[in-house]
Amino acid sequence: MKFVTSLITAFMQEKDAKTNIKGLLKFFAFLLFIIITYTILFHFIMALEDREYSVVTSFYWTLTVMSTLGFGDIVFQSDLGRTFSMVVLLSGVVLLLIMLPFTFIKFFYAPWLEAYNKTKAPSELSAEIKNHVIITNYDSVTRSLIEKLKDFGHPYYILCSDHGKAINLYNDGYKVVVGKLDDPNTYRRIRVQQAAMVVASCNDMVNTSVAFTVREISEDVRIVTLASFEDSVDILRLAGSNTVIQLAKMLGQSLGRRTLGGSARVHVIGRFDQLVIGEAPAIDTPLVGKTIAESKLRQQTGASIIGVWERGEFKAAMPDTKIQRHTVLVMAGKVDQLRNYDELFGIYHSDDKPVIIIGGGRVGLATAKSLEDRQMDYVIVERDRTRLRDPEKFIHGDAADIKTLKKAGIDDAHTVIITSNKDEINIYLTLYCRRLRPDIQITARATDDRNVSSLHRAGADFVMSYATMGANAIYNSLDSSEILTLAEGLDIFRVPVPQKLVGVTLIESDIRAKTGCSVIAIKVNDEMVANPDPENPIPEESELVLIGDYNSEQKFMKYINE
Repeated sequence: MKFVTSLITAFMQEKDAKTNIKGLLKFFAFLLFIIITYTILFHFIMALEDREYSVVTSFYWTLTVMSTLGFGDIVFQSDLGRTFSMVVLLSGVVLLLIMLPFTFIKFFYAPWLEAYNKTKAPSELSAEIKNHVIITNYDSVTRSLIEKLKDFGHPYYILCSDHGKAINLYNDGYKVVVGKLDDPNTYRRIRVQQAAMVVASCNDMVNTSVAFTVREISEDVRIVTLASFEDSVDILRLAGSNTVIQLAKMLGQSLGRRTLGGSARVHVIGRFDQLVIGEAPAIDTPLVGKTIAESKLRQQTGASIIGVWERGEFKAAMPDTKIQRHTVLVMAGKVDQLRNYDELFGIYHSDDKPVIIIGGGRVGLATAKSLEDRQMDYVIVERDRTRLRDPEKFIHGDAADIKTLKKAGIDDAHTVIITSNKDEINIYLTLYCRRLRPDIQITARATDDRNVSSLHRAGADFVMSYATMGANAIYNSLDSSEILTLAEGLDIFRVPVPQKLVGVTLIESDIRAKTGCSVIAIKVNDEMVANPDPENPIPEESELVLIGDYNSEQKFMKYINE
């Protein structure tokens, strides 16, 4: 009943509602006039034929003929009567079968449907709504962000300027509001003053307009904008953005960090205050063939092995985990502890062959810059001549051509990074490179999350998702619990210790068995304790640093909120 009331209210609030109702009533009045006129004429013509029928029968005959049902139980015998019957029949076809449906649709059904759709995609939010996230565009990045917001219990609304798109999103299960992105009244109606964050993920010019408009309404709301070009960063900040994220640059840096290089040295992939997360290949080191317990790495270096990569598959580090030739160790520790590892094992597996980067777009160039900062040699394969720069670093040609790849050094390279923004191309090139070099490390970009598993099946050792990385970067601006993506589907994140775990030891909590996440550090009084003693109680007002995949992270959040 409440829904019907709100629907009627929305229908009546339409600016053309009264006009539509008047138009519909006028048509029905005209139709009624015609039916009454035909009923009277029927009665008189039948009288001319010396037959008498009641008013009800006359009305019955008019309706059956006009509706083309024509039961035939009452018929005229004169030519005048038959001519009248034809007039009634033809006018009935026009009025009842043609004009009535179109008039009903135009003046009632279409406005009613529009009003119904507006109840699904409103243009205004309730005054009680607050701490919500407003998203100005729907794409692969914001789709991943929405999933994360749902997991952590943050309300959100997608702001759409196109009503049809808003309805489609609503039908797909999303929360949407309708309004123009550059209209200050839009943001007032959706309670931007009470919002936790506004996410502008359109093109740079639209994002600038959104930031400028929102900042006009509220000085306090956090605004996060995505930038495609370096030149837009300062403009977006001037417009009012608190955080400007260059996803292409960020993804390129991440792809570069995933490159382990030609030595066994530790490669830093992230930091949590004093805690440094790094990776190191075990190939050609004395660690190959030993278990983690037998390696005694923690005793020798102070750093802890928190997991291992085996051909792109992450496994939690257990004492009996065996280190294979192609194992990549994931370690956590302080800077000096990781340096201790380098002093012991960094001299092994020396290889100075250049990394092959396929694709010279924004992501490819950012990857090259990341490798350059690490003093690693690289070569970029690009088929678009307009993107070619340094002839010593660029090779013109199609990466699907064996001659181009051989010219780039595919026979000797230790790593190939595939950066195209088309996932189908990346899957094809991953299969091709894996077929050419079964032992090469392949790192690939995924634009859409749904293609991550396909890239792994194709042979990629590591896949970095544009969507997931963007969602995590945006979410980190909202929540203080930082998230570091090691690879697609595997994150390191930190959360305040929940009350149910205060004073409980890690052994007693059994977090790994219950959720699949592993505690790799505890931050106590601004001091990060890596690989904490599992028999020590977890102190109050501390932070847990955990590692786990997407499902494990969800299970952990459910576990601490039970």
